[in-house]
Amino acid sequence: MRIAIVNDMKMAVEILRRIVASKAPQYEIAWVAYDGREAVEKCAKDTPDIILMDLLMPVMNGAEATREIMAKSPCGILLVTSSVSANSAKAFEAMSYGALDAVNTPILGTDGKLEGAAQFLQKLERLEVLCKNSVSQPLPVKSTPLSVTGKSSNVPYLATIGSSTGGPAALAKLLGELPAGFGAAVVIIQHIDQEFVAGLAEWLGTFTKLKVSLAVEGETPLPNNVYLAATNDHLVITAGMKFKYTAEPLELPYRPSVDVFFESVCRHWPRTGTAAVLTGIGRDGAQGLLALKNKGWKTMSQDKGSCVVYGMPKAAAELGAPTIILSPEKIGQELAKINF
Repeated sequence: MRIAIVNDMKMAVEILRRIVASKAPQYEIAWVAYDGREAVEKCAKDTPDIILMDLLMPVMNGAEATREIMAKSPCGILLVTSSVSANSAKAFEAMSYGALDAVNTPILGTDGKLEGAAQFLQKLERLEVLCKNSVSQPLPVKSTPLSVTGKSSNVPYLATIGSSTGGPAALAKLLGELPAGFGAAVVIIQHIDQEFVAGLAEWLGTFTKLKVSLAVEGETPLPNNVYLAATNDHLVITAGMKFKYTAEPLELPYRPSVDVFFESVCRHWPRTGTAAVLTGIGRDGAQGLLALKNKGWKTMSQDKGSCVVYGMPKAAAELGAPTIILSPEKIGQELAKINF
């Protein structure tokens, strides 16, 4: 796999080069750039498999460089910066443009050892799997009848959304259309590392009148609340309508998985609701969306023109899973119209 490094700090470049070289011949350095503009120009001439993109650089920052690269010569982008948490807003901006994940830059410890190298390599290996499995086999979804359909005074209306690459911006636009008195529970499965999901919840909260928080195991989704899957395990709904996290299935490259959550909702949520699949690489969510459609749920997906990556919505459309295909804003408007 060919990897490019974009960082204005020569020490950081050398550390990343050293780590990548330690995994040769699996990984090789394609080129190095010291600011975002240089990266855009080099990527147009020689597009690597993955770019290790810093966020804070002169001339052009990493978020803007990500936007231009994904528009002109798209490839996998891993944000590698001194502190992701300290630069979370810029990181989510870059993820909205198509960056796949983020990790802190490894540093040289006082003992001469590299700190954070193992976590960095885990991220890199995960992205390699994601890129190779962008057309992976779908997850088989069980077909268990719902116990109840239609309205139920004891069960909240559930709106569930799956998203991946480019998801933060799409989610912000969708949630921005929901009114303060929105009477449904909203559950979001976004492909993002657990280290950053709390920051994503806080960031999304600035775009909506609803309360945005992390899904806590053992709790039941409540109306007027937005919940985000909070760990690298899969979020599911139990037969008791409570959140639960599970490591299984282990083989899925998408963590947390949209299909796994949709499948659990299909089996255990005793009322029809609405499900949507937004921008993202791969096929995650397509099978689950179809299963929910077959149970009488209202199903939607993002249109091609508004997607950063038309992967997950395309897979869903090819299965005939969505009944409506719209931009994120209009999906939010459709949700706001529903009579709970």
